[in-house]
Amino acid sequence: MRVSIINGPNLNLLGKRETGIYGNESFEEYLEKLTNKYPQITFSYYQNNVEGELVNAIQKAAEDSDAVILNAGAYTHTSVAIADAVAAIKIPVIEVHISNIAAREDFRKHSYLSAKCSGTIFGFGMKGYELAVLALINS
Repeated sequence: MRVSIINGPNLNLLGKRETGIYGNESFEEYLEKLTNKYPQITFSYYQNNVEGELVNAIQKAAEDSDAVILNAGAYTHTSVAIADAVAAIKIPVIEVHISNIAAREDFRKHSYLSAKCSGTIFGFGMKGYELAVLALINS
């Protein structure tokens, strides 16, 4: 199975940014552990802070991957374009958020993506990515 992990804005700062919310580990460190734990899966990883580049990455993933794990960051709450990209592709997309978005500011409680995704996982820290992998393996 080929899984594209696509992360949005500010997730390049994991391990440095708001560690009380997001933890002390960089995503690259976490991805190495995830890759070692699931050697049967070929992971690709892409992070960008630019909305249109994330749309491009989602469209490309539909050609190169069997599934997408998407953490669109703050674009989750603002981007119809990313939601449309998710709706346009024919592979499963699982929305992941590190923090519990339902327990944060009101504007974070709405996702334009959730209705377009196969499922949503939030509030479990980086472990949410592994939970998404398990969902894909078991689907």
